[in-house]
Amino acid sequence: MSAALHLARPEDLDRVLDLVAAFHGEMGITSDDATRRAGVEPLLAGMPYGAIYLIGPTRAPVGYIVVTFSWSVEFGGMDGYIDELFIRPPVRGRGIATEVLFALPRTLAEAGITALHLEVSQENEKARSLYARARFQPNPDILVMSRRL
Repeated sequence: MSAALHLARPEDLDRVLDLVAAFHGEMGITSDDATRRAGVEPLLAGMPYGAIYLIGPTRAPVGYIVVTFSWSVEFGGMDGYIDELFIRPPVRGRGIATEVLFALPRTLAEAGITALHLEVSQENEKARSLYARARFQPNPDILVMSRRL
């Protein structure tokens, strides 16, 4: 199984929305079709604040990854944040996510991204192990806090 990454485009909207709905359902994320569409469509249309990559064959992707961009004084420039990463359950455990987490940072670094961040549940040992294998390191001094607007 290939972990080839393809930048998602407007014509991929239905495929991406299906994957996002599956991921949100699995994770217990409350979202509706309109909210998912509002989060995905601008990125597919070329909004510069992020990108969505389909994983695997473009006609039948096995997953997706969303990276959003921001500016960091601490890291000396533009950084990225993995907002969502999803691999369909039937193909998990084949190293696809690990391959993605090694390939994507190389691509982003070539584009001038200085750091890549993500968040993971303290209780999700499987995901934490995956991210550790991909050289992500926990920062015990940082607590991510959110405020919905």
